[in-house]
Amino acid sequence: MQIRPAIQLQGIMKTMKDNVLPAIDPNNKVAIEQTNLILGTLSLMLQRIDLEYRYDCDELQRLLGFSNVLIQQTKGGLESRSAIAELEIVTAQCEDVLDRARVEPKELLKAVRSLRAKVSEVIMAIFLDGEAESKKAIREGVLAHAKEQLLRERSWFIQQGWEPDSEKVPAIESLLKKLH
Repeated sequence: MQIRPAIQLQGIMKTMKDNVLPAIDPNNKVAIEQTNLILGTLSLMLQRIDLEYRYDCDELQRLLGFSNVLIQQTKGGLESRSAIAELEIVTAQCEDVLDRARVEPKELLKAVRSLRAKVSEVIMAIFLDGEAESKKAIREGVLAHAKEQLLRERSWFIQQGWEPDSEKVPAIESLLKKLH
């Protein structure tokens, strides 16, 4: 199973092109049209998936600019002052969110892959010439980490119905730590 949406989309598109589309009755123009529409939508999603995060950050930045214009330009009575006071609070919160959202998803994924590779190298080095005590501790650490990772991946795909006791697998949201 693959958790990365871009790879999932590629697999879905290949299945649709190679298996579903050829199986449709050529006289069923609506089904062919709808299948091609689905393929086109999936293709667009695949092309834009890496931009979604940047799009959201850009929108938030633009809204913050507009919000600051409203704060600076609004003059009025009690309703206007009250609304602006609330807008100032939300604007400050959103500025903080944007300040913390500086890493691109590709950079984050690159960091995960880089650290995963380096951790693997260290584990191999320890098993080549590490002391017995270190090997035992590392073995236990690897098993504990793998158990956690497997639970997260099982939880990620719970909706696909592969788990015989799905109620025993915690929701993915409960397994992911908050960053801030």
